[in-house]
Amino acid sequence: MRVLVLGGTTEGAALARALAGHAQLDATLSLAGVTRAPRPQPLPTRIGGFGGVAGLVEYLRAERIGAVVDATHPFAARMTRHAAEAAARCGVPLLRVDRPAWAPQPGDDWAEFPDMAALMAALGEAPRRVLLTVGQKELAPFRAAPWHHYVIRSVDPPDPASLPPGAEVLTATGPFALEEERTLLRRHGVEVLVSKNSGGAAVAAKLVAARERGIPVRLLARPPAPEGLARVPDVAGALHWLHGLLAERGV
Repeated sequence: MRVLVLGGTTEGAALARALAGHAQLDATLSLAGVTRAPRPQPLPTRIGGFGGVAGLVEYLRAERIGAVVDATHPFAARMTRHAAEAAARCGVPLLRVDRPAWAPQPGDDWAEFPDMAALMAALGEAPRRVLLTVGQKELAPFRAAPWHHYVIRSVDPPDPASLPPGAEVLTATGPFALEEERTLLRRHGVEVLVSKNSGGAAVAAKLVAARERGIPVRLLARPPAPEGLARVPDVAGALHWLHGLLAERGV
């Protein structure tokens, strides 16, 4: 059975490794191309968009895809919607690997916001040292609050036009160890941590480090997923689902 894995996350890479060389599942990994130099994967890999729902429908039909696993980032809402619509049109089973969101622990000072503009406004008018770990596409709203000092961590260097004045840029790729995060917060005198509620363990150490230092955490809430979408929390669940499809088809 041919499988399309929509990846770009830790789960997408882990699923690619699990499916490499599988005797009954012929999988292809699709990456959006946001990261400039993605790590090599053990599956045939395509990079770039499909051209909307119509393009994805054409691909599913042309490649005779028998199942789609959406392991994109929790905030890749448009791709998830497109996958749901295209799979429904083609009658192809679709599964979403939806890692659990982070939840506050005792001692946390957390708040979640529906959009980045609301989050930015909540930082207030008193100048603060802010660590931004929100991705390249979410930086522009913070240009409207130039009185804060921003330390921006990103996989690739952001577009300079999107940066708040005087921002410091740190390029780094997770996972990050707890001691690294402690050092980062201390060295840059961080007073507020701003991130997306992406969940997962790869970058969760910053939340522990913020808790230890009593630093407020301000999070962008996850976008809603399409209704009726089959979901599992991890790669093990995705493999179980795929093997279930094989069993249904007598493979």
